[in-house]
Amino acid sequence: MGYIDDVFANLKHNLEITPTEQKLAKARHEAIRDFVRSHWDLADDFLTGSYRRDTKTKKLKDIDIFVVLDANGSQADFRDQAPIQVINALEKLLRQKWSDAARDGMAIVIPYGPDDEVMSIDVVPAFKRDDGGYYIPNPSAGDWIATNPKRHHELSIAKNADCDGKYVPFVKMVKGINRELGEPVSPSFLLEVMAQALVKPPIGSYQDEIVWFLATAAERIGDEWPDPAGLGGNVNAVMNATQKLAAANALNQARAIAERAVDLEDEEQERAAYDEWKKLFGNRLTTP
Repeated sequence: MGYIDDVFANLKHNLEITPTEQKLAKARHEAIRDFVRSHWDLADDFLTGSYRRDTKTKKLKDIDIFVVLDANGSQADFRDQAPIQVINALEKLLRQKWSDAARDGMAIVIPYGPDDEVMSIDVVPAFKRDDGGYYIPNPSAGDWIATNPKRHHELSIAKNADCDGKYVPFVKMVKGINRELGEPVSPSFLLEVMAQALVKPPIGSYQDEIVWFLATAAERIGDEWPDPAGLGGNVNAVMNATQKLAAANALNQARAIAERAVDLEDEEQERAAYDEWKKLFGNRLTTP
């Protein structure tokens, strides 16, 4: 392996959640789940989102918890009410212990501070669907959204296995680039959905794969990208045409930087190549 290969091996390591971070996240999310379970009748509660799929970039922001209300329990009536009602009730409940808890869309966010290794945890109320998956509240539209995060997790595990364990680190890398660029691609889950469809095994060098993915993602970000679980709508529906164009431009700019880095590496100007990659990964990129 060359110098830049070692740099990317370091990057892969730097993007992994450390045991200390895992321990802190575990203590916090279990405390929240135990608290809700002790006050509400739940059919289930579990971690979801990119933290559960192991594609979360650091620092740990918005670790997601689903609290699944028992359809025959004391909170069952919320399913027949406006979605905002269950959101407000969950916010009120969590504020009994976490006074800074606040509603953000379909979740209640418990913040811990921007300098904390675990910056925030999102708690999402849900009801189980009869035919699989879950309903979660969508207060902005006044309805309920169908989703199946457990299916998303299964798909990620299968893809990672097909790619000999290189898919999850690759997704972390492209999401790390997105964060360094100011997150022009929103939600970041869109990058995972695109990678599920676009990345094919075997994965070659991370450097070459990143160049190819950035170019393809820039070209196709305006396409429809449906929920891979087959329940929700298009994942990029939250972005309007102007935002999609801005994201495409940002991805193309990143692709140009990545191409220069690869060219410099091919010319054995590895320190210069490192400096180009640093523009895309920031402090996550360290020397061997």
